[in-house]
Amino acid sequence: MNYLRLTAFLLLLLPGLAANAQSKKKSSGGGSGSGSGYSTGLGLRGGGWSSGLTLKHFLGSGKGVAIEGLLTTEYKAHGGRLTILGEKHIGVADAKGLQFYYGAGFHAGAYQGRYYFADERFYYNGRKGDKYFLVSNRDGYYYDENTYLAIGADLILGLEYKLPDLPFVVGIDYKPFFEVFHGYTGFYNDAAVSLRFTF
Repeated sequence: MNYLRLTAFLLLLLPGLAANAQSKKKSSGGGSGSGSGYSTGLGLRGGGWSSGLTLKHFLGSGKGVAIEGLLTTEYKAHGGRLTILGEKHIGVADAKGLQFYYGAGFHAGAYQGRYYFADERFYYNGRKGDKYFLVSNRDGYYYDENTYLAIGADLILGLEYKLPDLPFVVGIDYKPFFEVFHGYTGFYNDAAVSLRFTF
């Protein structure tokens, strides 16, 4: 999937969606969750970088503002992450239950060093199949089983649809994030599909 194309597409939609949402708000006076059709959703999020649980709750203001929490496992890095996001939802045209949303937040996680750096270090396979990575020619090889803390900031763009007459909402999102891990920094792309049970 080309993340840059998806981001550009969602960013191009934003001005039109915002103008449409303003006109809808003036004509109808808004609504709970800005027309989301639910107040809380709990379910699963599956993505290219991470997968896990998602919990989204709309605040009682009726302005389409929600808080989303993600508890995900980072299978490539042998670790996990807790992410908290604030999101603004905007109804799309006259499609009932269809919402565009955007937002930002932060995360904290923990990973094993040798898996986190798997794509950035040179590896040497030991005699017993153990993998060691080279820090520098002078330092030689070592086996890093340490777990390190990571923190970072997140953005999110997405679309979700509340299924009519069913207590489920499906969504797709693009969530780029910046992370600081054991003195290293990086920018990563994450996209996912979600399914939540609503109540």
